Amino acid sequence: MTAFDAQPVVAGNGPAPVRKIVHVDMDAFYASVEQRDNPDLQGKPVVVAWRGNRSVVCAASYEARRYGVRSAMPAVRAERLCPDAIFIPPDFVRYKAVSRAVREIFERHTDLIEPLSLDEAYLDVTENKMELPTATRVAKMIREQIYEELHLTASAGVASNKFLAKIASDWKKPNGLFVIQPHEAQAFLLPLPVGRIPGVGQVTESRMKTVGITTVGDLYALELSALEGHFGNYGVRLYQLARGIDHNPVVPNRASKSISAEDTFPEDIPLADTEPQIRLLAEKVWKSSNGNARAAKTVVLKLKTKEFSSLTRSLTSMAPPCSCDELASIALALRERVELGPKQLFRLVGVGLSNFQTAEAPASPLFLEEPVNGL
Repeated sequence: MTAFDAQPVVAGNGPAPVRKIVHVDMDAFYASVEQRDNPDLQGKPVVVAWRGNRSVVCAASYEARRYGVRSAMPAVRAERLCPDAIFIPPDFVRYKAVSRAVREIFERHTDLIEPLSLDEAYLDVTENKMELPTATRVAKMIREQIYEELHLTASAGVASNKFLAKIASDWKKPNGLFVIQPHEAQAFLLPLPVGRIPGVGQVTESRMKTVGITTVGDLYALELSALEGHFGNYGVRLYQLARGIDHNPVVPNRASKSISAEDTFPEDIPLADTEPQIRLLAEKVWKSSNGNARAAKTVVLKLKTKEFSSLTRSLTSMAPPCSCDELASIALALRERVELGPKQLFRLVGVGLSNFQTAEAPASPLFLEEPVNGL
């Protein structure tokens, strides 16, 4: 039995049809929007970030990436790597508007859309609205529409599951399209370094190397029991992925597990001076949750000390906050549960909502306001 013989079974009907999944990933999204909107920036190394010792890179154009600049890198390091970089403060309102326009293009083809962030999403196009014969044609049309209408480029991966589609979308970046056919998947996967597996970060990759695992082929060669012995429950997942198996469906409108906002101070400050920032963050979180029919039972306060130690305080109640002021008041009350002394300085504060009620749970009254084998 090959990896793709192991299809989900539908009761009474045998194996389910092979899914057709497209993963679309906008190329250097924030930086590309800036270059599109300001022709003077085209062809130049653009870094989307605030300047300063505490800032991190939100995005880097491909011209900046040639110097080693990457997202999440400290801005000061990016400046050292690329002294000629043009730093642009992020404009998330504008990026969200462009993201919504991209989403509207997706919706012409399918309603099964699972966003991962502003710049990437999974689409299940097993059946598509345009009645195109293959997922490859769908992906090609989506990329063409994004370029013609928004003047931006996107890369896409096409495969029979989400895991393979995500790997494929990164294969020919930028502005590329790559297809992994079901019968080609195993041969494609085996030579890949394990770091290509989504979710395998540097720590896990280093741990794998200590037991002789450097490629997906090395994972494939190990018995399930051996992988469970090394990695626990995650070993089961690795066993499946090494065989190209991923039964996770595209989940549209996935419910948020939490909503939060945080801020790093220009200078370290004592806890007593954090009230203005906490109130501002509470307002941001409240606006983000506005219109959410589910009620958040838990309010979270996050703090990071001058020494980079993180701590959280939370309050869970059957009566969620009914206003922005109440959310801010709860967050400030949580601050009183931090006992590190008046001399302790803090570099970051965050406010969050979590533990949302499911759609089936009653809202608190306080919160009322035919399959083709090829792809």
